[in-house]
Amino acid sequence: MISIPAMTAPTSLTLYLLLIGLVAAERLAELITARRHTAWSLARGGREYGRGHYPAMVALHTALLVGCVVEPMVTGRPFVPLLGWSALACAVAAQCLRWWCIATLGKRWNTRVLIVPGLPLVEAGPYRLLRHPNYVAVVAEGVALPLVHSAWMTALGFTALNLMLLRVRIGCEDAALTDGGRLRAPASVHSAGAAS
Repeated sequence: MISIPAMTAPTSLTLYLLLIGLVAAERLAELITARRHTAWSLARGGREYGRGHYPAMVALHTALLVGCVVEPMVTGRPFVPLLGWSALACAVAAQCLRWWCIATLGKRWNTRVLIVPGLPLVEAGPYRLLRHPNYVAVVAEGVALPLVHSAWMTALGFTALNLMLLRVRIGCEDAALTDGGRLRAPASVHSAGAAS
């Protein structure tokens, strides 16, 4: 059996901060991608829905990354190998799901809710299985990323606030898709959204 050596506190925290830096860079890549996709959608008559909740979503996701950095540093939270490695595997899986969603939706993926008239629902990739697979990735990452270095307060706080925000966001997407004439009924299991 291969034994994974326990990390010392400074080494584990340094590696964890590097991980958070990589996730922050990934978020910037998402925003750059979303900006290009927004221009593409608007050029084709796209309509934005739910603009009012977008700043809260950005603030919450920024707070997640800040909490992931601050909580372990201030509280001295240790790296607990069983929890940390499991949480890391979950966070990586969440990233894979997120980018599968982005690749599947192509130019239609966005951090905003944008509906381009005349385009059919996407029912390929993870959207064959789930209505809002990107939000599965968001929920999993919001729990797992802080727990990589035992930042349980950040995981708990983000998850509670994120669940409230997702109720608004998913309702907004479903209303936008219904308004766009693409959903027959909001409870359709195999429907896929524009930005989910």
